[in-house]
Amino acid sequence: MRPHRLRVTAFGPFAGSVEVDLDALSAAGVFLLQGETGAGKTTLLDALGFALYGRVPGERAKAKRLRSDHADPAVRTAVELEVTLAGRRLRITRSPQQDKPSARGGTTSVPAKVALNEQVGGTWQSVSTRVGEADAEIATLMGMSAEQFFQVVLLPQGEFATFLRADAARRGELLARLFGTDRFRAVEDHLALLRRAAAAAALQAEQDARVVAARLTQAAGLDGAAPTVAGESSEADDVMDRAFVASVTAQVRARAVRSATRVRTAQEDATRARGEAHEADRLAAAQQRRAALAARQTALAAQQEEHARRARECSTAERAAVVQPWLTELAARQDVAEQAQQRWQA
Repeated sequence: MRPHRLRVTAFGPFAGSVEVDLDALSAAGVFLLQGETGAGKTTLLDALGFALYGRVPGERAKAKRLRSDHADPAVRTAVELEVTLAGRRLRITRSPQQDKPSARGGTTSVPAKVALNEQVGGTWQSVSTRVGEADAEIATLMGMSAEQFFQVVLLPQGEFATFLRADAARRGELLARLFGTDRFRAVEDHLALLRRAAAAAALQAEQDARVVAARLTQAAGLDGAAPTVAGESSEADDVMDRAFVASVTAQVRARAVRSATRVRTAQEDATRARGEAHEADRLAAAQQRRAALAARQTALAAQQEEHARRARECSTAERAAVVQPWLTELAARQDVAEQAQQRWQA
């Protein structure tokens, strides 16, 4: 953020309009606001904060009295700030809620207003005239909230001198109040709690691992003494535990290799047995077919004589079939002859 020009009207102790050319003041890189008490030094800083966030820091924000008591009733309180934010040249004109004379007598309330303009190509273009929209745009460009801006950029009046005169403990308290470090202390306490919980969980997990290792040793019948279980372990105990774990791991791996070999051998035996079973099934099926064919052969042999007899009958029938028409003709002729004989005799 780089402020260029600040203009205040009927704001704080300034009854009229006052303009400060901040570019001219900061030409040397740094400048000092100096003046008698009540001259308006803090008011200029309040005006800067009010232009950016619509509020002033510290206890003065609770009083809600930004308008000058000495200003003409017809003059409206307003702050105008030209500033560069995130590479954009902006002009912020903001006025608080205030009362103005009414045409019918008395006063009427005027709501807070804001006008946000941006310099583009040498001309001012309107960005927003709505308070919420303008505040969101400015907060995004600033990259910090009003509380952060007031704590980090605008130190509350009187706090800095107190800070210089305070001892280390008091300075810590002031810094915590100025920069709101309570949340960091809460995070630190939470992380410490998590660290203690993690350490306790790690110790419990280590003890559980030792118990499991001891049970593994007993159940598997492995060589080597089981590690200690209860109590905090020393560095020597940790070395012994690691040696025990390495020994148990080596034995388990050796047993795993032997088991894998036995499994592979069993798989080969099973494959061979399945092949033999398949061959036995094939042989049994062939034997069943042979037995069926033998039984069929025996049955056919028993029917062979009957088949021969029927074959002879068929052969005789075939030879008789040749003379059957002549026999029929002979019978017919004999009938004719008999009838003729009968007629001759008659």
